[in-house]
Amino acid sequence: MGEFGWVIWAGIISALLGILFAVFLTSWIMKLPAGTETMQAISKAVQEGAMAYLNRQYTTIAIVGVIVAIALAIFLNWQTAVGFVVGAVFSGLCGYIGMGVSTRANTRVAEAAKSGLEKGLNVAFKAGAVTGMMCVGLALLGVSGIYLIFQDVHYLIGLGFGGSLIALFARIGGGIFTKSADVGADLVGKVEAGIPEDDPRNPATIADNVGDNVGDCAGMAADLFETYAVTAIGAMLLGYLIFNAQEFVLYPVALGAVAILASIIGVNFVRLGGNKDIMSALYKGVWVSAILALIGFYPVTIAMLGDLTYFYAALVGVAATVVIMYITDYYTSTKFRPVKSIAHASQSGHATNVITGLSVGMESSVPPTLTIVGGILAAFFIGGGGAEGLYAIGIASMAMLSMTGMIVALDSYGPVTDNAGGIAEMSEMPGDVREITDALDAVGNTTKAVTKGYAIGSAALAAIVLFADYTAALAAQGSNLIFRLDDPMVLAGLFIGGCVVFLFSAFANGAVGRAAYAVVEEVRRQFREIPGIMEGTAKPEYGRCVDIVTRRALKEMVIPGLLPVVTTLLVGFILGPLALGGTLIGVIVVGIFMACFQNNGGGAWDNAKKFIEEGNYGGKGSEAHAAAVTGDTIGDPLKDTAGPAINPVIKVVNVVALLMVPLMVALMK
Repeated sequence: MGEFGWVIWAGIISALLGILFAVFLTSWIMKLPAGTETMQAISKAVQEGAMAYLNRQYTTIAIVGVIVAIALAIFLNWQTAVGFVVGAVFSGLCGYIGMGVSTRANTRVAEAAKSGLEKGLNVAFKAGAVTGMMCVGLALLGVSGIYLIFQDVHYLIGLGFGGSLIALFARIGGGIFTKSADVGADLVGKVEAGIPEDDPRNPATIADNVGDNVGDCAGMAADLFETYAVTAIGAMLLGYLIFNAQEFVLYPVALGAVAILASIIGVNFVRLGGNKDIMSALYKGVWVSAILALIGFYPVTIAMLGDLTYFYAALVGVAATVVIMYITDYYTSTKFRPVKSIAHASQSGHATNVITGLSVGMESSVPPTLTIVGGILAAFFIGGGGAEGLYAIGIASMAMLSMTGMIVALDSYGPVTDNAGGIAEMSEMPGDVREITDALDAVGNTTKAVTKGYAIGSAALAAIVLFADYTAALAAQGSNLIFRLDDPMVLAGLFIGGCVVFLFSAFANGAVGRAAYAVVEEVRRQFREIPGIMEGTAKPEYGRCVDIVTRRALKEMVIPGLLPVVTTLLVGFILGPLALGGTLIGVIVVGIFMACFQNNGGGAWDNAKKFIEEGNYGGKGSEAHAAAVTGDTIGDPLKDTAGPAINPVIKVVNVVALLMVPLMVALMK
């Protein structure tokens, strides 16, 4: 392995420590009391629905995965196919384990809330941390392990493709499931029947709670697993293509190893302060992890590279992470102007709510994009420009992803607290307990939006690195192509890339609309045909709604999932590498704006509804509340289906293009 072979072993050991820490947290959570029989029965229904859906989803994805693995082995090599299988299995495993813990922790959080806010927060966050630590642990283990076995960074591209493809399907399928159930439950339950969100009389309630987990827990875990892995692989590949030196290839692995240890420590710093501010407590853990990671990056950089140039690039990546998180918080939290402006507009009706929400979503896409622009330029010039500057962007991206463990923990905290609130309401727990679960859940809405903003920003930086890999790989294959904006092929590719993002969003959002329609009709049928539901003397048929959204999600995820892969193959083999390069840039540029717009706009609509439900502008049952529910249902598929799924779309297109380079060059000759 050479002088720096120890780095790979450090990566493997650190990854295993992250996984073992997740196992320890799981054991601790499972020993906690799970509440009354009623609470446990509700939790078990959610567990069974979530696992049944995930099993069927991964069975469907496995069929596609086997075909792709065989194709990679035939047209490229068996090592890339092995990497693909490892990436796919680890990505699925990450979401599967995390969701298994989350669906068991929900009732334990509700029970812990009886002992106060501090205890409820502690259990909820550590349940989320299981998913976070499994995510980074498995990603770094996969990257380090494949490199150790094959001793060639090129075979890692297969691992990145496996993770990206699984993440894309998991994001789409989980997003369609969760939002079709949520929209259906809200439209009939809240608006037509006038009952609370998690009222046990609503037949779509269990499907909604199941969806929170398969979308925001399993989906996000798979998404950030692949983002982490792809970013590490992209930076390592740049190190090889630019420097052809082991220390530059393995430096991203060293950063990942340090960051996992920092995150393990950071998890234990999430605790309430004197002001009882939950968001501040969560951010405390993120800050501790970031600071400890930077402290660790310093000696590692000196030991491996001999100077601090790329340490400063890493500092840029961490700074960009923090800025994007606070920007997303500003646009989606009930504390600030954007959400309050949507709530205020709701007083004059549904149309003004929608118009204001669209305005907020569009505006919110600009600051994160400018932050990414600043990060790219700062890292590029810190690295000295040229090829070295591109590598510095790769290191900034890797440093940005170094906090993935804590970020995924924040995201998975959301569905755990959401389900805990549902269990508290459905089991009719005392009002003071429900106040605590509601407080935890309200913050969970913001953390889900913030972490999606982080995922979008990191995806954009990672994609820039992958595009640099693509152009460098073409040059390494002897191609002297130059990407010029006045070249019709490049321009054609740019437009095609934009088409991919818009068409994908149309497919994903349309799927939610169709599935939600079926849920609405089913809930109305049960209210109409089953006497005693509204009086509480008859039990709704929860399983019917779960079955509807399961079948719809599995059916509807196939076409949008295949769209970016098929488009990339067609453009590359028919129009050539110049047009494909343009397509990559088109997907990145249009994708970042569409992802931010949909994620932040949807999050703002959701929290505007919650702001009114807190008693503002007439509270629940008012005309403003009805308008806010409309805005929320419009924003639901934007923020939880199409918006976050654009992240893996960006990576899939770029990784497939990288895999195609030798084949396209061979065709050109």
